[in-house]
Amino acid sequence: MKSGTGAFRKALADGERRGEADSAKVGAVVAEVLARVRKEGDAALAEYTRRFDRFDLRKRGAAVSRREIDAAWRRTPKAVRDSLTLAAARIESFHRHQTETGFTEETAGALCGQRVLPVVRAGVYVPGGKAAYPSTLLMNAIPAKVAGVREVYAACSAPGGGVPDVVLAAARIAGVTEVFRIGGAQAIAAFAYGTGSVPRVDVIAGPGNAYVTEAKRQVYGTVGIDMLAGPSELVVWADDTARARFVAADLLSQAEHDEDAFVALVTDSLRLAGKVDTELARQRKKLPRKKILAVSLSRAVGFLVRGRDEGVGVINRLAPEHLSLMVEDPWEALGRIRNAGTAFVGHHSPVAVGDYLAGINHTLPTGGAARFSSPLGVATFLKRMNVVSYQFRALAGDAPHVVRLAGKEGLFAHAQAVRVRTGKGGP
Repeated sequence: MKSGTGAFRKALADGERRGEADSAKVGAVVAEVLARVRKEGDAALAEYTRRFDRFDLRKRGAAVSRREIDAAWRRTPKAVRDSLTLAAARIESFHRHQTETGFTEETAGALCGQRVLPVVRAGVYVPGGKAAYPSTLLMNAIPAKVAGVREVYAACSAPGGGVPDVVLAAARIAGVTEVFRIGGAQAIAAFAYGTGSVPRVDVIAGPGNAYVTEAKRQVYGTVGIDMLAGPSELVVWADDTARARFVAADLLSQAEHDEDAFVALVTDSLRLAGKVDTELARQRKKLPRKKILAVSLSRAVGFLVRGRDEGVGVINRLAPEHLSLMVEDPWEALGRIRNAGTAFVGHHSPVAVGDYLAGINHTLPTGGAARFSSPLGVATFLKRMNVVSYQFRALAGDAPHVVRLAGKEGLFAHAQAVRVRTGKGGP
């Protein structure tokens, strides 16, 4: 535990810098992959897939056939299909509330408005190196479909060439246009530039490892992206009203994602902190991902704060991906939090429900990005077009002001464009 000392401040500073990787090395590797896929298309895609995922795209093809998806659906146990279907319905219901509509404002013959339009094609990335993530496919593809995107493609990391049945079952439920068995930076490159077998898309969404994230960073501007999502994060804010076993269970649930996961406890109770440490040791013995937990928990952080105000300050500085509020009057506490991807309010709101079934999106800003960005949602796949329409009387009324301002900026053709229509000007 860290107190209000230099150690506390160092832990807070380290927490703010979490997720920083060897960006120079990663960036150089990714730049090479992007350049080759852009220039060589499917040939480079096949070479990188042989090198990294250990199978030959030329023999199997990048796209997963409808026959393979239907077979995977049949192999997926009915109970799992039912759970995926319920999760998809919840995700769709939540995201339908996010749909935007255009607006217009009209005054004295001048109309200004906005059209809200979906992109035509979206690519969603589904990681698969250490686990199968059907939930990630649902979380990315369904908001795109709700937004009205016509073509939604999925790239699934598939070591050995096999996309897990449960991921293909999720793709079928979500109505994905086509699934590709490609992963890594090369999948991002294929979506950004297009190849012979993979179409170019307008927006790329979905989390991945450091190379996937760096690839999204480098192709941004050529295509849109959702965010630069890093390793999973959870901060639990708990006081003496919390149950230590609940706190420990939530911390472990996020720590098991991968070795780089960031988990932290913020509390004003030394007694609770001790109980949580004991529970972490007890519960982790029963969990299978012991090596991952050993590494991620070795970097876990505890903040012993001096009260509610200091707790709020720590959380708002960390701006975590997930925030669990297990404190007295958690709704009052939530009202003071400005920076978090998703807040789980109360003792019976485990982060795991947000990962799977609550309906909210689990693709969230990490690394402190919750200070300025939002969870993935329908807006990720929408763009806005401004609309202006003037009648003559409105233009005549505004002409002197436009001509005057254009003259001050030295843009005389701007002024002329108004004068030729109205014959009016300004001094």
